[in-house]
Amino acid sequence: MKRIGVDVGGTFTDIMYWDEDGDLAVHKVPSTPHDPSQATVDGVRQLAEQVGISVADLGQFLHGTTVATNIVLEHNGADVGLITTEGFRDILHIARKKRPYNYSSYQDLPWQKWQLVRRRNRRVVPERINAAGEVLVPLDEEAVREQVRVLKDNGVAAIAVCFLHAYRNPAHEQAVKRIIEQEYPGVFISLSSEVAPQYREYERFSTTALNAFVGPKVARYIDNLANTTREAGVRGDIRLMTSAGGLITSQHAVDNPVLLLTSGVVAGLLGGCAIGRASGYPSVITLDVGGTSADIGVAPDGKLRMKHLLDTRIGDYHAMVPMAEVDTIGAGGGSVAFVDEGGMFRVGPRSAGATPGPACYNRGGTEPTSTDAMVVLGWLQADSFLSGSMRVEPQLAEKAIEEHIANKLATSVEHAAVGIFQILAHAMTEAISLHSVRKGYDPRDFSLVAEGGAGPLYAWHIAQQLDIPRVIVPHHPGIASAMGLLATDIRVEQPATVWTSLAAPDLDSVRDAFARLEAQVTEQLTGDGLAPEDFVIERSLDCRYIGQGYELRVPAPAGDIDNTWVASASEAFHQVHERTYLQRFDDKPVHLVNVRVTGIGKVGHVPLAEIESGGEDASAAVKGTREAVFWTDGSKPATFPTTVYDRALLKAGNVLTGPAIVEQFDSTTVIGPRQRATIDRVGHIIIETAAGESAAVDAEGGQR
Repeated sequence: MKRIGVDVGGTFTDIMYWDEDGDLAVHKVPSTPHDPSQATVDGVRQLAEQVGISVADLGQFLHGTTVATNIVLEHNGADVGLITTEGFRDILHIARKKRPYNYSSYQDLPWQKWQLVRRRNRRVVPERINAAGEVLVPLDEEAVREQVRVLKDNGVAAIAVCFLHAYRNPAHEQAVKRIIEQEYPGVFISLSSEVAPQYREYERFSTTALNAFVGPKVARYIDNLANTTREAGVRGDIRLMTSAGGLITSQHAVDNPVLLLTSGVVAGLLGGCAIGRASGYPSVITLDVGGTSADIGVAPDGKLRMKHLLDTRIGDYHAMVPMAEVDTIGAGGGSVAFVDEGGMFRVGPRSAGATPGPACYNRGGTEPTSTDAMVVLGWLQADSFLSGSMRVEPQLAEKAIEEHIANKLATSVEHAAVGIFQILAHAMTEAISLHSVRKGYDPRDFSLVAEGGAGPLYAWHIAQQLDIPRVIVPHHPGIASAMGLLATDIRVEQPATVWTSLAAPDLDSVRDAFARLEAQVTEQLTGDGLAPEDFVIERSLDCRYIGQGYELRVPAPAGDIDNTWVASASEAFHQVHERTYLQRFDDKPVHLVNVRVTGIGKVGHVPLAEIESGGEDASAAVKGTREAVFWTDGSKPATFPTTVYDRALLKAGNVLTGPAIVEQFDSTTVIGPRQRATIDRVGHIIIETAAGESAAVDAEGGQR
């Protein structure tokens, strides 16, 4: 089957093609923020022509998008109405009573300043179900009809329905859904019992409201993309990446758009895991630097870590959906450098984006960016962007840095450019430290996978700062997120709250919950066109010690759910707790809060073919030598003669000694002084610091 993966970023849209013969091709085009589908379709057509196929030959179209995330961050979602239990109108306003600044009397609470549902659109109706799922107050259907009419008159585009304890018994929410469909056909409907069927009142309300907030725009985007690709000739269904690192169908995404939050960033982590495995280093830290942001992920042994459900936030809102642990900061090739009113030298998080872009793009941008700094440092050349198809103007980069930074700080353009790089690199270093060292992982046990158009420009320096032993630069670093789409599986997860102590468990409720969830997952996967032999079912548990407020996810033991199973589940939790918090409490009873069933539909992954071997001599790949600025710890920046290589001509076994620059279509790789790089069997560049070698640097920064 011919497959294509498309990852839409803020600056570029990355595309990768793979077919059943193992042929691989990549492409990269500037994004079109006003209509992301335009760049997507144009890029797919160009890549199809490049590999000599018709767009109609594509059997699968895999997509990662930041559309849902951007809607939340930019606060421009739909007008949402809420129908909830009488007495619970202000749950979204009260939240968890946490304040960003504990001792400030004057502050805006983000979830109150930018409300997901305005108070006049939060409507209540008589109904009540208790925590056991028993009906205490029947649903007043006439009151529901009246409130739906009010919301219709108010012009809401989506309606969220959140009743107390609906995770135990969804009957009332389902009844309200039927009434809404009668009274307000066509409006987007979001039910908490479908979106987040778990206990935790505020988080469930927030997630359901978020789903409604992004729903109409995401649905229009997916429908537009589907129509546009269909008109272009694509026959296969679009499958989209979720925040948990799996693929879902376009219809599932339309029904549950909240699952697409952080969609694009997870693809980069999955791609990094595949890259690390291919080079023999499964434990990876991924650094995916694009034009607008940098995404950092940590995968010990190549396995995604999932965030705790109380930490799954997007912007200022809680989203109680499965999310892989990936952090995003505002640091990228388009990050704007400036001197603020207090005289502080700052870079980002504001980005020049695709339009107007960095000053050197000559598209109207006049502010200096990270990309402009690298042009001034000599790392990026006018003819190296997208193989020369995108020209840059070095004099415009120098002018922007001189006017906006160097003159204000009374320094040289060169030193200002070094400062821009180091400020952004420090932000990335701190983010990696936050997700590794501060969570019990030693960066020295990992390899740093440099991804994105700018990741290989920063990785050489960041690895030195954190003592990471090696940097892996994949064959196509700028397309790693698109590769992640082709390296993942179809994934569906369904949770349920059971709430029972494993000291005296209600095993029947556990069995019933697993059976119900497995039936739902199986129905969804078979409805997506998968045969039972094409997917596997996995079980997991959310457990905690009685009295704790946070659960930990634990793999569920295999076998029948009996006393032996309970003992195994308790021991599994003790082990996970010990690994997470460095202690266990065998004398404390374990509480089972949620059970989860995950269906994984296996698809063929992209195989990384071995490249031609060429020995250590890399002279055949040399493009020339140019002057570029570098430094080492404790040294001043200085100009070095730097060898420039053509990535396409490098062979397995080739050795490159820093400082060096490797140019290719989708990215540029920097190898610093005192570093040594080798090309491995699948074409990845492996960069390691060569302490004490001949590239030593004296105290003034000059080569000796």
